[in-house]
Amino acid sequence: MAARGASLNSADIVLSVRDLKKHFQPRRGFMAALRGGEAPVIKAVDGVSFELKRGQSLGIAGESGSGKTTTARMLLKLVEPTGGEVVFDGDSLRDLDGPDLKAFRRKAQLMFQNPYEALNPRFTIFRSVVEPLLIHAIGSPQERRQRVVDALRQVHLEPVEHYLDKHPHHLSGGQLQRVVLARALILNPIFLVADEPVSMLDVSIRAGILNTIKEMSQRLKLTTLYISHDLSLIQYMCDMTAVMYQGRIVELGPTAQVISDPQHEYTRALIAAVPMLEPR
Repeated sequence: MAARGASLNSADIVLSVRDLKKHFQPRRGFMAALRGGEAPVIKAVDGVSFELKRGQSLGIAGESGSGKTTTARMLLKLVEPTGGEVVFDGDSLRDLDGPDLKAFRRKAQLMFQNPYEALNPRFTIFRSVVEPLLIHAIGSPQERRQRVVDALRQVHLEPVEHYLDKHPHHLSGGQLQRVVLARALILNPIFLVADEPVSMLDVSIRAGILNTIKEMSQRLKLTTLYISHDLSLIQYMCDMTAVMYQGRIVELGPTAQVISDPQHEYTRALIAAVPMLEPR
């Protein structure tokens, strides 16, 4: 792996990932089982390591199937790793359970790729955004309503009263993605994962959503992880960039350096695939 950049002060580190692996063993058919032999193993993630300090943003880039989303899901303890370790805010995720796991869920949130699938179509916008507060038993009914109003206002859904009692099918894709962001931030997390946050949206509204995410991340000093195949998005949003290929990080460093002086041939291929304006 080509890695660049200064080492981090351990006191500032929010997320430390060490040799993280996720291997899947697909189910074999009847004839394959009769023939015997060793079952094939799919190495979705195979030895990923990096660190993120408080307030830093990292973009993980790579083609479909490179292991980006699987890595993100392990960082949020949605998928258990085959090997390696994730240390979050000084605690290993390996043995988190019960109240400790619930406390971790308050600190780490996910912004889903598809806002149409991320929200329950039967819930109003208010009910969807207040859900995390209900799960964690935070505040009185009046306090919860005020926090929902504040969250929607922060993501620029105004007038807020216009949205509270609507259902997801009443809103556009961009509006729904702002609702998803508000729900992710209502618990005041310190770590946010955004998995292809604008890939389902029209090009005309992507910039507004990205600006809102960036504004909120900077205001709240969030540690953020962006998953994307779009290097132009990562260049705009992220301090650091990691390039994944076949389950491994092949290049890691400050975004400006990775984009301007790529060291790995796969990184160069990704950059070459970014459309460039040619006025002539």
